[in-house]
Amino acid sequence: MDIDIAFASLLRTLREKNGLSQEKLAEKCDLHRTYISLLERGKRQPSLNVLYKLAIGLDISLSNMMSELETKLSDKNENS
Repeated sequence: MDIDIAFASLLRTLREKNGLSQEKLAEKCDLHRTYISLLERGKRQPSLNVLYKLAIGLDISLSNMMSELETKLSDKNENS
């Protein structure tokens, strides 16, 4: 699985798990809603600064977010 698609899927999952709309997450992270949409569709890749803002907005540590991404990538690669 491509890392961009894996991150997009993880971001959407974490956002929905927190009961947030794209707009609410964008407000919490001081980002634009359309940028959140682009991230969730794998059309944009976040900078480290944006990753940190997203982690705070999603109430997860950045290290846990990256760990979940790594798990998602290895699970998908094993199933391929």
